[in-house]
Amino acid sequence: TAAINKDELIQGALLGMGKTARGPFKPGTWASNPLQHDIPYDPAYSLKLLADAGWREKNSEGFLVKNGKPFQFTILTNQGNDVRLKTAQIIQQRLKRVGIDVRIRVVEWASLLSQFIDKGNFEALVMGWTISPDPDLYDVWHSSKTGPKELNFIGYKNDEVDRLIERGRSTFDQGKRKRAYYRIQVIMVEDQPYTFLYVP
Repeated sequence: TAAINKDELIQGALLGMGKTARGPFKPGTWASNPLQHDIPYDPAYSLKLLADAGWREKNSEGFLVKNGKPFQFTILTNQGNDVRLKTAQIIQQRLKRVGIDVRIRVVEWASLLSQFIDKGNFEALVMGWTISPDPDLYDVWHSSKTGPKELNFIGYKNDEVDRLIERGRSTFDQGKRKRAYYRIQVIMVEDQPYTFLYVP
């Protein structure tokens, strides 16, 4: 996340028509904390984190290596979505600058779901969510929703987030719900289950 310039994505992929995403809620809605901090674009910090994780050496192509293997992965996205493809290409260039070799594969939508997402057969995805007017996160983020063909297909599990999601959906008190959802946003910035990019 620190190696990706979200403002560049908004300008390059959305032609300036979007906002930075700092978590799972749409900016400007009551569940979204307007003061929520984010991991800023900071390539030097990303290099420090990579070095702390043992990625210190580079090969002749300029890519980070550890135990003789280059830091390499493939981003999948769906065919027919130019914004997502441009996003993946910009991310590819930014990550190359810190020594990560990113490949891009564009797949037809039905195949992306059946052969990759449903089977957990992917390293990274550029995808999007449509958020309902009620900001209940249960289907996408609760740990009980990690089974086949369910929406928590990255397998995110956090006991506190589970409790906060359950608390938020068990009351009509918007103040209590807001407190639960604000806390979820803090945890997700710390955990980084997604790199939240932008809201068109």
